[in-house]
Amino acid sequence: MGPETIDEYTELNDRILARHRVSRRAALRAALTGGGLVYAQYRLAGVALAAGGGTAGRAGVVVSGRHLSFVPGADGVPRRAMAVTAQLVSSTGKLPTGLRAIVEVGTTPGGYGATFPAEIRHLTGSDAIIGGPVCSQFYVKAVMDRLTPGAVHHYRIRLSDGTVTGDAHFTAAPGPAAARFSAGYGTVAAPFTFTAFADLGTHTAPTDPRHSWHQQPAVVRRAGGAWPAAVFDNNSYLSTDPVAGTGGADPWPAVTQVDLMRTQKPVFALLAGDICYANPSGQGLPADDSMAMSRTAPPGKNLFNPYVWDVFLNQIEPLAAFVPWMFTTGNHDMEPIHGDHGYGGHLARLDLPGNGPQGCPSAYRFVYGNVGFLAIDANDLCAELQTNTGYSGGRQVRWVESVLREWRSGTTVDFIVAFFHQCAYSTSDKHASDGGVRDALDPLFSKYRVDLAIQGHNHQLERTDPIRFGRRTRSAPDGSTIRPADDGVTYICAGSGGRPRYPFRPAPGPEAPTPPGVKPSGARTLPEGERYRGYRPRNPENNTESVDNSYVWSGATTVIGKSGQQAGVRVPEAIDWSQVRYDAYAFLAVDVVPAAPGETTTLTVRTLADALPGSRQPYTEIDRITLSRIAGRGMVTVAR
Repeated sequence: MGPETIDEYTELNDRILARHRVSRRAALRAALTGGGLVYAQYRLAGVALAAGGGTAGRAGVVVSGRHLSFVPGADGVPRRAMAVTAQLVSSTGKLPTGLRAIVEVGTTPGGYGATFPAEIRHLTGSDAIIGGPVCSQFYVKAVMDRLTPGAVHHYRIRLSDGTVTGDAHFTAAPGPAAARFSAGYGTVAAPFTFTAFADLGTHTAPTDPRHSWHQQPAVVRRAGGAWPAAVFDNNSYLSTDPVAGTGGADPWPAVTQVDLMRTQKPVFALLAGDICYANPSGQGLPADDSMAMSRTAPPGKNLFNPYVWDVFLNQIEPLAAFVPWMFTTGNHDMEPIHGDHGYGGHLARLDLPGNGPQGCPSAYRFVYGNVGFLAIDANDLCAELQTNTGYSGGRQVRWVESVLREWRSGTTVDFIVAFFHQCAYSTSDKHASDGGVRDALDPLFSKYRVDLAIQGHNHQLERTDPIRFGRRTRSAPDGSTIRPADDGVTYICAGSGGRPRYPFRPAPGPEAPTPPGVKPSGARTLPEGERYRGYRPRNPENNTESVDNSYVWSGATTVIGKSGQQAGVRVPEAIDWSQVRYDAYAFLAVDVVPAAPGETTTLTVRTLADALPGSRQPYTEIDRITLSRIAGRGMVTVAR
């Protein structure tokens, strides 16, 4: 039997590369000298640079795809700093010798009074196991320090050849003093809004360096030198898709979602895994694109194209250059070519805080205002797809409990929000609930009274009623006020970021009617079981509180085909906790109103649907709940 985990794949790959150093150098030379197709990448990045107000210098290098991230300390409280990463793309596939980069920061556009050095990182890799894709990408990374908490700062990136980005700005985190409540020890934090979703992807495939096609040149020539739709982009929408299909209201929901988030003026955005889909197969297996033109991977292999990241970073830049994005990882983010459990590329492309458990790059914590945020790598806990299951040796779960205990032991954190990828609770027909994630997290979340869990993986929007130790405690329909200290945890699957949707498990009852405002001609038929503001099933007594034929992935294992890869087993379960279900594209806008000790603080979750068919509006609020706590109450655990 061959290697089964990402770390085993990586170890084997490294041994092969070490034995064939000349081959590796030749592959990287191919990546650096991609001719016209490399130039096409450069031209597209140049368009992004110009759109942001930047200008290219004399060396043929442009900067694009800027994105910000908080820089929390070991305790999760953001430092007086902001991290920025962007991509460097050249017309030749390599950078001039001696090229340097800085970030200029000031309080007004053009009034840059401070400079910070930037690192230029060359990310390389190749899949030697099957002679697969080669990666050669450059990133510029910097930390802007000594910021004024809560103040607006302007910045731009400048290269030594004269390349300079346009001006962008951000608001620094308020700092610990603004989150502390006692008189004479600080002030109550100001209200703020953050946004969240998952499973985003891109609507445009990358234009690749020539080496990406080396196994299939004749096929590529016949295809006009472009990847077919739905290989390395989102474009596999069906004609019945409510938003992006034939006659749909919006053919690019992932782009639109990011644009709509800007209207909410968030102070940051959460992305709960499955970021760009450079690995569209999503199993963390060795990369083999030899059959990619037919949209498939050979048995036991995955499609992988690192240049999808180029497209993705440009796609999110209109928001991410101004608002920090905080990522965690899903199954499509496991990229064995780069090591570190498949996350080595993320360490170059993103700014993961690194204050989580040892050896878990995408697990971390940060605090904003009176809310503690916990990023969890659910691949480590997953029962469904076990390529990375258990890689932390239990360190991550022990760390989660230690953080929850600390935050519920008299700190200034009132609300706790966890975000992770695979769902502990969902009724999707595709992935539903993951028993490994549920068994690891539900007891801790219930004991320490976590308020909100944001999930992805299933491409739809679903909200549960409050749950404590695996059981629903009460019904919480649209408009409800929930008291997590008494009621339990609310789980929301927000995997509705833009990838083609999944259906829900059908529930007993008659065929669903056409929703209000939608013309019968050409309208989709909603599956029985979908429920949100403005739409209820025709026979509500059959289907207002339950979808009784869902399933959960068991930790028992089976083997997938010849790859030897382990996967879980689907176990049917009867459930009563699914409250809101929307089978299209939506994101969360979360409004937090802190309060002084002893007073009521609230966290209101609004679900905003992208271009709800028939609404004639850019987005529609389809659900709202308010989580309520007494500020400064501290930890009270719940007995089972």
